[in-house]
Amino acid sequence: MTLPLDTKLSIGVQTIHRRTEPATAPWEPRIDELLELVQLVDRSGYASLWAGDHISYAIPILDPMLQLAQAAVVSRRLILGTSVLLLPLRHPTPVAKQVTTLDHLTEGRFILGVGVGGEFPNEYAACGVPLNERGARLGEGVAVLRKFFSGEPVSHDGKFYGPFTDVAMRPGPRQPGGPPIWFAGRSDAALRRIGRIGDGWLSYVLTPEMYQAGLTKIAAAAAGRTIKNFGTSHLLFTRVDDTYEKSLDAATETLSVRYAMDFRRAAQRYCALGRPEQVAERIREFHAVGLRHVILDLLGPYEERQRQIAWFAADVAPLLRDLTHPA
Repeated sequence: MTLPLDTKLSIGVQTIHRRTEPATAPWEPRIDELLELVQLVDRSGYASLWAGDHISYAIPILDPMLQLAQAAVVSRRLILGTSVLLLPLRHPTPVAKQVTTLDHLTEGRFILGVGVGGEFPNEYAACGVPLNERGARLGEGVAVLRKFFSGEPVSHDGKFYGPFTDVAMRPGPRQPGGPPIWFAGRSDAALRRIGRIGDGWLSYVLTPEMYQAGLTKIAAAAAGRTIKNFGTSHLLFTRVDDTYEKSLDAATETLSVRYAMDFRRAAQRYCALGRPEQVAERIREFHAVGLRHVILDLLGPYEERQRQIAWFAADVAPLLRDLTHPA
């Protein structure tokens, strides 16, 4: 099976509120901080804005659904999405209410990215969810979400959720059938799940070659399905700078703190780094193998984020205009 893809490349930005220092440092995010960030992303011509999710993380992080609800008041144009919501940590019924609400608050401009996480096992322990159940809970949780997205009374009796009978959740979502659900994941089991039930793939920490191989596995698992449009997205760690070495140093410092490990070799392999033309070329490599939605995680000190957003828009995006605009 060949996955049906969009015709052009879409460029988004990851994270709204985030700090780069350890979690012990004081941090009080401001409303104006969100306002300025969302306005900058909007007027710079990006297509989407995304927020990540963790209960417990190496650095401070806020709830993605609440951030996106606030961001929806600022921009009437941007697509907003979770990248990604760790659905197995939550019961899917209240999540269905949150997602449906956010679909209305964004007037149908919402994409639900979901995943299992696992880099920080303590957050699973704190939520009372065994790590070895996360994949199965994700699959069943999505099934519950889609039932509620119908807007009709629904029933469910599964391994993890239910039983309940004739529960109606109204209103139904703004988008018919609910927001698209894009799945994260890199393992063979995750890729098969995406092929069976996903509306799209939202990957990270992959090379273009790995991305192409993953799409091949997803397409094989999707055989027999009717898919109108499949979202192919990738969270790409990115740093624009005067030289490759300067960008590599900034990326290494940021990611080593975030993931509590030495990330230099991984940054060399997985990031888009360097001068504008080098960053654009890396994105082209992903586009050539099927990527249609690149989500930029712009690296470096927090105080430089706005400069990075503007720099990419001014000097990298024009180099990709043949991909982002229809011929």
